[in-house]
Amino acid sequence: MDPRGFLTTNLGLDLAITAWLLAQVIKVVVDFALQKRFDFRLLASSGGMPSSHSAFVCALAASIAVLNGIRSSYFALAAALSVIVMYDACNVRRAAGEQAKILNYIIDHWNEMSPSLMGKELKELLGHTPLQVIVGAILGIMVGGLGAVLLG
Repeated sequence: MDPRGFLTTNLGLDLAITAWLLAQVIKVVVDFALQKRFDFRLLASSGGMPSSHSAFVCALAASIAVLNGIRSSYFALAAALSVIVMYDACNVRRAAGEQAKILNYIIDHWNEMSPSLMGKELKELLGHTPLQVIVGAILGIMVGGLGAVLLG
């Protein structure tokens, strides 16, 4: 039986949301430590340290492991989802960010380009480095696992 949550009626989902929110707050703190300024837009952004996507899915998987066991189909599904999300964060989305950097460089240095194409810069911080994904995963496992043990 799954205990009731504190935000929704599902503890696993609540712990995943908590891990995501904590990761987003940590991004603001890390950015402040590096840039000496608060950028609260990071609370709603993708990319950066730690990966909130990884924290979310790993918190969900860890809480399901504690609440339903690692042999449950629920955990298998959550673990598979976690691997897919983390792979995407490290590879597909990161590659898109690298392409955005190149396109932004081309736009900045191509004087003959139409002004209508030069109006908006592409978002370069889309994906994560492997370290960012690992830290996000560790954060998620800690929030999901410990939260489920303490609140489940």
